[in-house]
Amino acid sequence: MGLKRMDNVGIVVEDLTAAIDFFRDLGLELEGRATIEGEWAGRITGLGDQCVEIAMMRTPDGHGRLELSRFIRPSTVADHRNAPVNALGYLRVMFAVDDIDETLDKLRKRGAQLVGEVVRYQDSYRLCYIRGPEGLLIGLAQELG
Repeated sequence: MGLKRMDNVGIVVEDLTAAIDFFRDLGLELEGRATIEGEWAGRITGLGDQCVEIAMMRTPDGHGRLELSRFIRPSTVADHRNAPVNALGYLRVMFAVDDIDETLDKLRKRGAQLVGEVVRYQDSYRLCYIRGPEGLLIGLAQELG
């Protein structure tokens, strides 16, 4: 028995609709949206009787997914969205894009802000970090050549 795949990365947000719109502009597709609640769900997360609205976003190749969650019950207890890049724990999600400049132009219209600058890594990639919806840290990578 071995690892088969990574199914998704979970991100908790306050405004689920705005996050869906942002990630759609990035190129992800909305796979589904639902409300999950009850004691059974809380047994998985350890949160007890919970109610959470989720949206599953899929990458165009069908292999990667983001699960966006908005907790209704219990309320969120911590906020580390604006932690710097060297903070402990989960850091960011990195997306491969065709054209980093075009992607930045599109996402800036949704409030994205460049963290540092777009840099070139050897002759392989152009890379940058942005702050997306609610300050989420997102990486963009454009393969060169």
